[in-house]
Amino acid sequence: MTKAPGDEPNEALTVTPPKKWAAGVPAVVHAMEYSLRETSPRNAGHTLLTMNQVGGVDCPGCAWADPTPGHRHRNEYCENGAKHINDEATTRRVTADFFRTHSVAELGRRSDAWLNQQGRLTEPMVKRPGSDHYQPISWNDALDLLASELTSLDSPDEAVFYTSGRASNEAAFVLQLFARALGTNNLPDCSNLCHESSGYALHETLGTGKGTVSLDDLHHADLIFVVGQNPGSNHPRQLSALEQAKLNGARVIAVNPLPEAGLLRFKNPQKFRGVIGQGVQIADRFLHIRNGGDLALFQGINRLLLEAEDARPGEVLARDFIESDTQGFEEFAEHARTIAWKDILAATGLTREEIEQVRDEVLRSDRVIVCWAMGITQHKHAVPTVREIVNFLLLRGNVGRAGTGACPVRGHSNVQGDRTMGIWEQMPDDFLDALQQEFGFDPPRAHGLDSVNSIKAMREGRVTFFLGLAGNFVRAAPDSEVTEEAMRSCRTTVHISTKLNRSHTVCGETALILPTLGRTERDIQADGEQFVTVENSMSEVHTSRGRLQPASPLLLSEVAILCRLARRTLGEGTADIPWKRFEEDYGAIRESISRVVPGLHDFNRRVTRPGGIQLPNPVNEGVYHNDVGKAVFTRNAWEMLHAPEGHLLLQTLRSHDQWNTVPYTSNDRYRGIHGSRRVVLVNPQDISGLGLAEGQCVDLVSVWEDDAERRAEGFRVVPYPTTRGCAAAYYPETNVLVPLGSVADKSNQPTSKGIVVRLEPAAPPPEAGQGQD
Repeated sequence: MTKAPGDEPNEALTVTPPKKWAAGVPAVVHAMEYSLRETSPRNAGHTLLTMNQVGGVDCPGCAWADPTPGHRHRNEYCENGAKHINDEATTRRVTADFFRTHSVAELGRRSDAWLNQQGRLTEPMVKRPGSDHYQPISWNDALDLLASELTSLDSPDEAVFYTSGRASNEAAFVLQLFARALGTNNLPDCSNLCHESSGYALHETLGTGKGTVSLDDLHHADLIFVVGQNPGSNHPRQLSALEQAKLNGARVIAVNPLPEAGLLRFKNPQKFRGVIGQGVQIADRFLHIRNGGDLALFQGINRLLLEAEDARPGEVLARDFIESDTQGFEEFAEHARTIAWKDILAATGLTREEIEQVRDEVLRSDRVIVCWAMGITQHKHAVPTVREIVNFLLLRGNVGRAGTGACPVRGHSNVQGDRTMGIWEQMPDDFLDALQQEFGFDPPRAHGLDSVNSIKAMREGRVTFFLGLAGNFVRAAPDSEVTEEAMRSCRTTVHISTKLNRSHTVCGETALILPTLGRTERDIQADGEQFVTVENSMSEVHTSRGRLQPASPLLLSEVAILCRLARRTLGEGTADIPWKRFEEDYGAIRESISRVVPGLHDFNRRVTRPGGIQLPNPVNEGVYHNDVGKAVFTRNAWEMLHAPEGHLLLQTLRSHDQWNTVPYTSNDRYRGIHGSRRVVLVNPQDISGLGLAEGQCVDLVSVWEDDAERRAEGFRVVPYPTTRGCAAAYYPETNVLVPLGSVADKSNQPTSKGIVVRLEPAAPPPEAGQGQD
């Protein structure tokens, strides 16, 4: 894949030593500078002072839980949250004149940052067959066009309906209802790309696809593992929870191939010690593990715990809990003892002494929590890895008790809520039965397409209609060239969006952009001003209400767009679905949700209480909704990622100044990268061993079993203290290297953290100038 002309020139790159702490006064300064550059002081004040407050707007930046009402700071947000919400509240506008000036082909050559910086979309646009420009279209004509396209399909399964976590519960519920009333379960979502492995493993072992931990549990744990996760950039408010845990006496073990500033030390800018003091050390122990070595690490810890029990019978393992609440322990224990230490050490890159020190930490701790994110889930053996983490927790009874549990940390603010609302291609029959009872139609039962299989189906011509509700599917998906080819092969593509992104430039024969209200904006419908709801990583459902005037009088809400499209496509009286009523009053949607989704009874009344609704967590009540009704120990085969001689294991990651697929700048100040994103972070010994030099220009070439060459051109080699044999580079620029067929077993999630690459010396890119932004 060639370097996009709109990307920043590599010649601008400067490198400084990585930071050894996160946040502090610089975070406040950067947040305010960006916010005031994007919007007015008045708007910035409205967004920041109401963000994550009771009755205010939920931060779209991440899914971290809020403190209980009465314990929230007046400024209950982080640097990245402030940037993201004011990026949405920007005063810049994209109008019809913009699209007359810029062709689709030209926009396709622009960078992700440039596209985002153009501002808010203001009116519906259409690209007709054979045209290279978007043109204005009325809402009625746009929705009629889409309804005509949908009703002309030979089968409903020729359509897919993608959702990102930016969507509200109400919009997500309406979307899945529309898709199923149409006759398909093709409901791919961003969770397929980021978190699916956690859901599969937790369903198998604990009978739930969600975590079992509350914010209060984190505050009162004795020992917290943070594995495959960088909270300093991706979930900064988690650092406040870790800070509180540390002040309460907890110890933290960080497991990551790269040293991350937020896991070293946190200077909380909301506290005196974070402004002028040294802040709080977060990680008491930092394991610089080899990419994909987490499965072997927990297998090693579990073996050591079993051996400790052998030496001190009845003193190490939670024998009563294992006997009463679990199944499969003996088979697991027999298997765990067979995994050779040479294999464990080879896969982790750690020493046995380091792993034994972790065992000692565990033995000193009564209450243990394991947090993880995409550094765990985006590997071929991700599902076994999460299952092995559950084995670890079960051994000492670290589930179902205060201060213990599994904590998969989601990214988007409502990615977990989307799943609760039915955005899944494999929803169980009890959910579909409830839909049938509520709305009087029989939903399709055959499983639909997830994100990876949707791309394959588009490429093969089996899917011709793509609708994206929020998000930036083209840039979030793997195998960029294949994904773009698949999207361009569609007859119709439509994106419901707030801002311009790369997906709008990769079009079907007919393409529509439908601009929608942002979360920061007032949503007024026929029955008055509306609010929406979201669910965070800890299964808390609460309201979100915007305060700003809409960016354009032509904007419609996500709910209104979907309800109007459903009415035109399916007719006014589709079964017993009151589409018009749903659009007029979101409370009517929540009334239906209350009868379909367990735990959300009396939804409208309960969700408006301060703090909202805590969804039930059966595991914490000793209930396991799986086939055996107990927590399940599993036997997981040892696996190790291998890189041939002269190759490295590459992981994709975000910079600090980035939200999801959108970089705000080309800087990553915590890692010391300034002026360019086309860098590859490599251990200095590997640079020497590969015959490369600091600052050298290379192409990244991924190696996979299909023998197809996937190439990302023009990256600078940057020495970095990552684990030997491992490297890192930013996405979405390196998504081109992730093969569509390289997925996690069972979950079908792309393996973006375990890519085998070689670094080929390349000529430096041309001087900045022609084609640059």
